[in-house]
Amino acid sequence: PVETEILQVNVGKMCNQTCEHCHVDAGPDRQEIMTRETMKYCLEAIENSSVHTVDITGGAPEMNPDFRWFVEEVSKLGRQVMVRSNLTILTVNKTYRTLPEFFARHRATIVSSLPCYTAENTDRQRGEGVFDRSIEALQMLNAVGYGQPGSSLQLHLVYNPLGAVLPPPQEKLKSDYQRVLKQQFGIDFNDLYCITNMPISRFLDYLKSQGKYQEYMETLIHAFNPAALSGLMCRNMISVGWEGSLYDCDFNQMLELKVESGAPRHIRDFDLKELSRRQIVLNQHCYGCTAGAGSSCGGEIVG
Repeated sequence: PVETEILQVNVGKMCNQTCEHCHVDAGPDRQEIMTRETMKYCLEAIENSSVHTVDITGGAPEMNPDFRWFVEEVSKLGRQVMVRSNLTILTVNKTYRTLPEFFARHRATIVSSLPCYTAENTDRQRGEGVFDRSIEALQMLNAVGYGQPGSSLQLHLVYNPLGAVLPPPQEKLKSDYQRVLKQQFGIDFNDLYCITNMPISRFLDYLKSQGKYQEYMETLIHAFNPAALSGLMCRNMISVGWEGSLYDCDFNQMLELKVESGAPRHIRDFDLKELSRRQIVLNQHCYGCTAGAGSSCGGEIVG
């Protein structure tokens, strides 16, 4: 690892959607929710470290009852807040509909999943009606300044392939997204992140049901790109599970592969100096982050 700059915090697996590619296996029936006590351990770790960005994820992180409190407390520490939103949660009811203004007030960066700029492909991966509600949410975010020219409020979209294939070149796809979303819906956004589907959890189940697991793994392995290694998310980020355990990345978290033994393994024992000496825990899914142009929480690694 290099210097830890990002603390990614999974505040729970509860979600209003059940997307077929979800590596978290999130959904409405999940009960795992981070407590305020665990959030306080996170805040203590942030305050006493060089972490400059707190990446809040889920599930739908907004469904954690202490979500707004946590965002406010991170903001008070002067750190950048990043929220990974599925967009549709912002349209559920009056409570969630006030979130765009809340995000803007705290200058949060919003990273939102939109697997395609067409309704057919988006709904096929994420559920019926998801595209239309996602468009509505993006328009709500645009209305408070997100993604607008000259605005500092950052709005990024995330693309995941629909099947067992690698993502296309990020810049080309970004141009297509920007053109279609602007022309058809008047939507602006800052960047597009292409993220490779990891062969774990719900996407792994899909691969096995289609008889494509072996083929997909071979695709990832044959596309191994050593140039992607320096930009891997596990090198400058630590992932915190909903119950406080520490992981090298969000994917390891879902496989319950904690940071190596000997390093602090819970947020209450957070020690950046000790964690900086750890060896990254590897498994076969790591080929997903090193395939082709590489894949991280910020999308393509090698442009």
